[in-house]
Amino acid sequence: MPSSTDALFRTLGDATRRQILDLLAERGPLSVGQLAAEFPDLVPSGISKHLMSLRAAGLVSAERQGRSQIYRLEPEALVADLTPWIAKYEQYWSAALERLRNVAQASGTKKEPASRKAARRGKSK
Repeated sequence: MPSSTDALFRTLGDATRRQILDLLAERGPLSVGQLAAEFPDLVPSGISKHLMSLRAAGLVSAERQGRSQIYRLEPEALVADLTPWIAKYEQYWSAALERLRNVAQASGTKKEPASRKAARRGKSK
């Protein structure tokens, strides 16, 4: 039986849907027309179909304003479905971040090479 995470990944597997989510995240609520303007190769009904998939996955919600449907991102759905899945891999990120922190700290304590100092002095004259 497919999980909600499986359904979420199927929905996010489409590049157009990810772009729609990106637009909603960057710009806030948008109408179908505003979204369709960003996809000149697609007709508005194609955008509507993508929005229906995103709504079914709980990733966006719609509110009627006059004759338009205004869509907004629902980040809680991403958090609810992705957090348990991502948590399985956190140990790998934690180790990588720890290594990065160690490298950054080590490079911050090293002295600047003489050649770099000389080059910098030459630029400041």
